[in-house]
Amino acid sequence: MNLYRITTKLALLLTVILSSCNMDYLDVSDELAGELTMEEVFNTPSTTRQFHRNIFSGIPNSSNMMLNIGGLDNPWAGATDEIKMAQGPLRNLTSNGFNSGNASFHRWGALYQLIRQANLFLENARVIPKSGIADFIDEDELSEMKAQAKFLRAYYHYLLFELYGPIPIMDAAADPSSPDLDFARSPVDEVVNFIDSELVEVSEQLNDKETEQNFLALPTKGVALAVRARLWMYAASPLFNGGYEEALSLTNPESGNRLFPDHDSSKWQKALDAVQEFIDFAESGYYELYKELDDDGEYDPYSSLYNLFMEYNDEIIWANPNHSFGNLTGEGVDRRATPRTERGGFACIAISQELVDDFFMIDGKTIGESDLYSEEGFSDPGEDLSGQTDIGTYRMWINREPRFYQTVFFHGRKWHISNNVIKFNKGNGNDNSSQNYPWSGYLMYKRISRSIYNEGSYPRSEYRPSIIFRLAEFYLLYAEALNEVNPSDARIIEYIDKVRKRAGIPLLADIKPEIIGDQEAQREAVRQEMRVELATEGQRYFDVRRWMIAEQPEGQQGGAFYGMNMNAEVEADFFERTPYEVRAWEKAMYLYPIPLNEIQKSERLVQNPGW
Repeated sequence: MNLYRITTKLALLLTVILSSCNMDYLDVSDELAGELTMEEVFNTPSTTRQFHRNIFSGIPNSSNMMLNIGGLDNPWAGATDEIKMAQGPLRNLTSNGFNSGNASFHRWGALYQLIRQANLFLENARVIPKSGIADFIDEDELSEMKAQAKFLRAYYHYLLFELYGPIPIMDAAADPSSPDLDFARSPVDEVVNFIDSELVEVSEQLNDKETEQNFLALPTKGVALAVRARLWMYAASPLFNGGYEEALSLTNPESGNRLFPDHDSSKWQKALDAVQEFIDFAESGYYELYKELDDDGEYDPYSSLYNLFMEYNDEIIWANPNHSFGNLTGEGVDRRATPRTERGGFACIAISQELVDDFFMIDGKTIGESDLYSEEGFSDPGEDLSGQTDIGTYRMWINREPRFYQTVFFHGRKWHISNNVIKFNKGNGNDNSSQNYPWSGYLMYKRISRSIYNEGSYPRSEYRPSIIFRLAEFYLLYAEALNEVNPSDARIIEYIDKVRKRAGIPLLADIKPEIIGDQEAQREAVRQEMRVELATEGQRYFDVRRWMIAEQPEGQQGGAFYGMNMNAEVEADFFERTPYEVRAWEKAMYLYPIPLNEIQKSERLVQNPGW
């Protein structure tokens, strides 16, 4: 990514660490402590740009899912009802649970360091006039860099809010010599309004869209509008809008101000306005759902849904240019979603039966509604209308929608390169006594490269961007907001159906006209569509929490989780629902705990409910 590659590390070190500050999360990152004064940093173009580039290092990496992961990666797919990770910190976390002292996947310290760095840049960066042939920073470049830094400051506050709820607002670099470096959490409404005002301002300062390959990681107006739309969807949802009863009594110890507001139905209109602004912008020629045609000019959902994730395209609003899909000889997602029989595969990322069950059938209906669904026996010739399985496939997996076949690799399916029939029951190439096997009897297949193979002249790796936002999600957010404001709005079904049409399944307007105008039925339709469209991408964890459905069947986060019978000695016994794990869930988990060490050092920070 050349100039703005966000993994660029500073070669210089700066004497700006808050050595006298007892709040670790206010420090500038360790890489910045050392040799140059702030004055010296911003006296030269090269060090100014280096300082600026490092602010980008908090942009999440959605493709890092298993090993060496943190809160700015994607542990969230494995921490919700989508995936079972057989390796890494998630292996036991989902069953054992965690507490405020040992919780992994924090964002707190890393993002407050970068917020401080953004503040220092905004307060100190300046024009460096041209002098002969020496490098320089003119007003235009400085304005662009400041807009990007201001966006990142707002975005990092958003990422903190998403995980922890109300947080301290840091809109200026704290003075390390101050005797008071203890900061209280601001109420939800103050946090939302601060982020919103920052994004509104900066959206007019950023470029509308980046098309230059070397600069696709840069934030744009479209990205700022997307973050703002997501922000208001959170603010309007039950978790942050009066629905979390245990949080309503949470107050700051000094002021007595409540951190969580009572319910305010008008916030859904604010959410709709924010999403509408993004949709209007997107549909003015900036973004569109990714689609491919076959050789006959007909729409091909299978190639569309696969290649959507393989390279930058006009559905992607924002992506991290770095990726952790890895290769077939080292770490990364590709190897850990490859069967153990396929030349070095680790088979560690398993899809839950709960997610398998939630994919639609080829007729667009759920498995409970469709006459095509069966869990009895194996398929006969011509029985699978999808054309995606071989004769003799377990009937649970035939006649499913295209997104199912793009996401789930199941027992008896052929591997795309070798054409080997893969079987997961004990004794078929799976060492079920170790951690390296798919606990549920399914492997994640979504976003996995089908070009790489650990043999001969095949490539061992393939680049893919790590997508942060894409248009399909915002079509569904738009439908959700419309439904909460006016259930009779025809655009609700229209925008759900845009996503379904791309997915290659029948439209709700055609197969379920009776739900039109029914708020509860349309709400369920939106959530079902989000569940399968965004599967394993990292958003489900936050959606079930903002909706507060983690104790309900449609979003159950605790209790027994199921797959096929991986310990079956005889293959015929494999095809039965079998629990592989009992997951821990407590109501406290609706919000992440603030790091215990920060709570212990502070007189003003209050912990989230239940921690």
